[in-house]
Amino acid sequence: MGAEGEHRAGRETRAERIVHLSLDDPALVARNPDLEHERRVAIFDILESNHFALVDGPDGPYRLQLSLADRGIVFAVSDKEGAALRRIELSMRPLRRNIRDYFMICESYFEAMRTATPERVETIDQARRALHNESAELLKTSLADKVALDDDTARRLFTLISVLQMRG
Repeated sequence: MGAEGEHRAGRETRAERIVHLSLDDPALVARNPDLEHERRVAIFDILESNHFALVDGPDGPYRLQLSLADRGIVFAVSDKEGAALRRIELSMRPLRRNIRDYFMICESYFEAMRTATPERVETIDQARRALHNESAELLKTSLADKVALDDDTARRLFTLISVLQMRG
């Protein structure tokens, strides 16, 4: 089992949300520090606030495990107690270019944070945010008949899917 996060009691209590998230990826230990930071922040932010609801499926709250499949990503959705509810396989084909471009921009951004002027960092960050938003919309569209997501949750899930696709 890979990296995990769990929603803490006392926060939002609505049912249409993820309360536990894990990534099933043995390569996570080999990640570079920047990717590891992206992964941790995305999981934390999702667990803090998200909207995730199965379309025509049981109500949440949900546990979600993301893992790689032959040609895509698997969303293994369980109920709060861990009983399997739905397995969603999503082809990576529509996202592959965005993932590649996202990490090229992220690499530039991480390097700029260390060496560039604030103006250069801001320019790269604007491009990164625009691509991130475009990719989140693509993810929402790809999942629309299976899962209802808000924009922030889609952005963070795109980040986690990207991290799973990158091999350190």
